[in-house]
Amino acid sequence: MHDTTALLVELGSVILGLGIIGRFAGRIGLSPIPLYLLAGLAFGEGGLLPLGASEEFTAIGAEIGVILLLLLLGLEYSASELVTSLKTQYPSGAVDFVLNATPGAAAGLMLGWGPVGAVALAGVTWISSSGVIAKVMTDMGRLGNRETPVILGVLVIEDLAMAVYLPLLTAMLAGVGLAGGSIALLIALGTVGFVLYLALRHGRLISRAVSSDNPEMLLLVVLGLTVLVAGVAQQLQVSAAVGAFLVGIALSGEVAEGARKLLTPLRDLFAAVFFVFFGLSTDPAEIPPVLLPAALLALVTVFTKIGTGWYASRRAGIGPRGRWRAGGTLVARGEFSIVIAGLAVATEPRIGPIATAYVLILVIVGPLTARWTEPVASKLQGVLAGKRKKPAVVDEGPMPSHDDLTPEHAGRDSD
Repeated sequence: MHDTTALLVELGSVILGLGIIGRFAGRIGLSPIPLYLLAGLAFGEGGLLPLGASEEFTAIGAEIGVILLLLLLGLEYSASELVTSLKTQYPSGAVDFVLNATPGAAAGLMLGWGPVGAVALAGVTWISSSGVIAKVMTDMGRLGNRETPVILGVLVIEDLAMAVYLPLLTAMLAGVGLAGGSIALLIALGTVGFVLYLALRHGRLISRAVSSDNPEMLLLVVLGLTVLVAGVAQQLQVSAAVGAFLVGIALSGEVAEGARKLLTPLRDLFAAVFFVFFGLSTDPAEIPPVLLPAALLALVTVFTKIGTGWYASRRAGIGPRGRWRAGGTLVARGEFSIVIAGLAVATEPRIGPIATAYVLILVIVGPLTARWTEPVASKLQGVLAGKRKKPAVVDEGPMPSHDDLTPEHAGRDSD
């Protein structure tokens, strides 16, 4: 079969398959990410039917997928929101880092991966999935809950931290020494600070320069600018993903809204390609041996993320039920964990299988903990409280009126 013909057949089959998988995931209320990873495992190296003709195109599509994921994430936030989150949520961000990066770093060292592998695995376990969490909160109707700003604040801190973490990891993976790593870190910090300054002081001017009433022109300008900045950022060892994220932050108002609507379908397509590509590059035979350590790591970091949400919500004055909901919602890992593992897999190939298994577990468990952490915790607290109290005679008087209800009885939003 001619190379171009084989490419078209394979590519068409992959995209069609992704569409069917996505529809099936929507029907059963599951994030499609684990199914995309499984599809990549099935048709990649060591899988049922390896894809050869479309491999190079898929690799490029995966790079575009990462760039679009981070661009759309940046478009969700304005520079002022980011600065406000930094001022109010930095203690929660510090607790999040200590609780969730430490298990990954410790596991990497125990597995004998050395400092670079430990730093990479620490990032995999640290960062929650903004995409999965946003979808879960939307599907469960929790966007108006009091704990939602706290959850978003923690996610924003994590996203900003990636602007420092990814360049540092890239420098370590390249074998750059202390001096080179320090330079890369300074460049990253300077770039982030410069973009935030431009967005705060001249955001309207930038948005006006990019703005267009023609959707086609807006799409081309924003996409072209993003890919260009991502390439320059990659050249400066700041990471293409971070460059795309900063472009999203710099755009605001109607431009950001219009770009979000135009680019969301493209983001979904190429993000799916990215997850498939990661699965393609992982040999399925390597996953069963790492299932146990991945499951243990997942179990530990489920509780550490719940602890993060509890702490952050308590600082914001949220009640116990809201604290449990926030913790359970933050459990899911996804796109960022795979991005980090994708960067590290060339230097430390063993991180690919364990990261894949880890994300597969938590991207499935995450929506379940978001739904059930609060009811289970409330039930256990009720049982424990009942055991502490001696039985008493209950006076079956009239039911309390609505005015007599305490905030604890008033429903979930009072938390």
